[in-house]
Amino acid sequence: MKLHYFSGEAWEEEYVRGKLTHENIIFHIGALSAFPDLSDDGAEALCVFIDSPVGEAEMSRFPALKLIATRSTGYDHIDLAAAKARGIAVATVPFYGENTVAEFAFALLLSLSRRIPEAEALVRTGAFSSNTLRGFDLAGKTLGVVGCGHIGIHMIRMANGFGMKVLGFEVHPDPEIAKANNFTYASLSDLFAQSDIISLHVPYNTHTHHLINKENIGSIKKGAYLINTSRGAIVETDALVEALRSGALAGAGLDVLEEEGTLDDELALLSQPHPNEEALRVTLENHYLIEHPRVIVTPHLAFNTQEAVERILDTTILNIQRFADGSPTNIVSAAA
Repeated sequence: MKLHYFSGEAWEEEYVRGKLTHENIIFHIGALSAFPDLSDDGAEALCVFIDSPVGEAEMSRFPALKLIATRSTGYDHIDLAAAKARGIAVATVPFYGENTVAEFAFALLLSLSRRIPEAEALVRTGAFSSNTLRGFDLAGKTLGVVGCGHIGIHMIRMANGFGMKVLGFEVHPDPEIAKANNFTYASLSDLFAQSDIISLHVPYNTHTHHLINKENIGSIKKGAYLINTSRGAIVETDALVEALRSGALAGAGLDVLEEEGTLDDELALLSQPHPNEEALRVTLENHYLIEHPRVIVTPHLAFNTQEAVERILDTTILNIQRFADGSPTNIVSAAA
């Protein structure tokens, strides 16, 4: 099977070639979008990451395409309806780093609760005083976990270890899971009202787009903190900025933002003949978040440990092998 593999790290080529010895693989350093003129009538598969949107236009450049293997759990960067219409399978990595992402989410929480970024910045100025850097204990606080899947459950277990009370929201609650992991299910509104910290662990789709928004963010307990290691568009940026400005939220730890792709390319955004006003507004609001003293923003790296990346590659390789063998695994499809 002829495969185009789009990667940001050179070491992946040797790793993947060593395990896909029978496939014709063409490696590209960079996202698919970095190769706008690339087309291949004989390519049967693309292997991409979340930085490579694959829509109708991209699929048309590979008319023999049968498989898109994304090295991610999320697949909102792929047009599933277009893939289904063309008979193209889309394979994902459903599990690879539930502990990895949860560990990072908890690191953001600890950094906020003990004001670690501010303390580190203060020391770099030559000062060595803790007088202005009082934090808060996690023990006894209520953590609201929105999405009690594999990552959410790991987050809950960590919170239990810190002596926190945990509320969980899940579309399909499982009492046995709640009992085994010492947490209580709550409605989203009750979770918002009672939680000192809210951590988001839901996939991004039409149901979770702007799950936190201008209409409901005011119901969050005043002075709470928000952690988002899921997808940026789960939180309406307007609502988040206003909540921080008003003090309704005390702070946030964000590994994801809306319009992430424009952050390092504002000049291109501003110089377009007809700028996308919505994208421009969100970009400016993102800069407000980055510069806010009680907001920690990291560049979508919660997944990024060597162990997790290798698990991602191993599952992706297996997805490609199984598809080539006629027994595809981890396939997602567009809703009927």
